[in-house]
Amino acid sequence: MYDGNHEPIPSYEGYPELDQQVRYENPFRSVCVNDFMAENIPPRQCILAPWLPEQGLAMIYAPRGIGKTFFSLNIAHAVATGTSFLGWEVKQPTPVLYIDGEMAQADLQERFKGISQGKPPIPKDYFHVLTPDRQPKGMPNLSNPASHILLQPMVEEAKLIIVDNISTLCRGGNENDAESWDIVQNWALGLKAQGRSVLFIHHAGKGGGQRGTSKREDVLDSVINLKRPSDYEAKEGARFEVHFEKARGFSGAESEPFELSLKEEGGSYSWEQKSLDDSTYHKVIKLVRESGLSQADIAKEVGVNKSTVCRHIKTAKDNGVL
Repeated sequence: MYDGNHEPIPSYEGYPELDQQVRYENPFRSVCVNDFMAENIPPRQCILAPWLPEQGLAMIYAPRGIGKTFFSLNIAHAVATGTSFLGWEVKQPTPVLYIDGEMAQADLQERFKGISQGKPPIPKDYFHVLTPDRQPKGMPNLSNPASHILLQPMVEEAKLIIVDNISTLCRGGNENDAESWDIVQNWALGLKAQGRSVLFIHHAGKGGGQRGTSKREDVLDSVINLKRPSDYEAKEGARFEVHFEKARGFSGAESEPFELSLKEEGGSYSWEQKSLDDSTYHKVIKLVRESGLSQADIAKEVGVNKSTVCRHIKTAKDNGVL
C-alpha cells in the first residue's frame, strides 16, 4: 500500500501551493488490488431499502406544491424511528438531520405532529431539524464551504442528512451551470466518505425534469420523480405518482412506479398506495363510461399505449364492469 510518504519530488512549476503539498505529504492513497480483495469490508446496508443505502446519495424532485415535503418528512420519521414506509424497509432507528430551507416552524410542527400520531415515538436525539425561524443570522448556504464547517457539529450526530430544498439552501451561481454544483457535490461526497447519506429535495423545471444542471444526478444512487396524475384535480390535495428515474442496485418490481394519496383525519396523516397499473385501469374505465373517446384518444389522455387501454377494457368486460 502506498502511504503517502516519499522523498521530495521535482517542483510543480507554476503551482506553488501544490508543490508545497506534495513535497512533504501526499494526501492521496492507493491500495494493491490483491490486498484490497483480501480485506473484510462489510457490505453496504440500506437505510431505507431498496433505494437509500448507507453512504448513499439520492434526490427527490417534483413540481411546487405537489407534497414533496410531506413525503420527505415521512421518510425522515420512518428512518429515525426504524419503521417501514410504503413497504420500504428500515431495519433500525437511524439518526436524521432535516435541513428545511423555507417552511414556517408552526407549519412544520403541525406536520410533525400529524405524521407522528399513532406511530412509534422518536428516540431521543434521533431526529433534529434546522429551520429558518430559529436562525437569527439566516440559513446555511451549501454553496459556501464556510457553511459546511459550521454545520459539521450537527452533521456528525446524523447518519442521514435531508436537504429540503436545493433552491433555498444551495444559493450559488446559475442552476444550469454544472460547475456551480461542484461545491455542493464535493460536500455530499465528503459526507458519504464519512459513512453518511444525503437526500436532496428539489423542484421540477418547466419541462418536467429536475430544474437546472443534469450533473446533479451523476453521483446519485437514486432519483425519484413525483408527478401529477393526468386526471388530477386540485381538490384532491397531495396525490401523485412515484417514479424511479435512477435505480442503482435494484430493479424489477422494486423500481415499479406507483400512486400515492395523502389522507388526513383528526389531525393524523396516512398514505393510500396503489399500483400505477390499478390507477390507469380506473382512469381508462372512467373515460370509457363518460367521455365517448376512442381507444386511441383514451391512450393519449391517460399517457399509455393503446394496447394497455385494450387490455384494461377487456378486463373490465370480463369482470362485468363494462
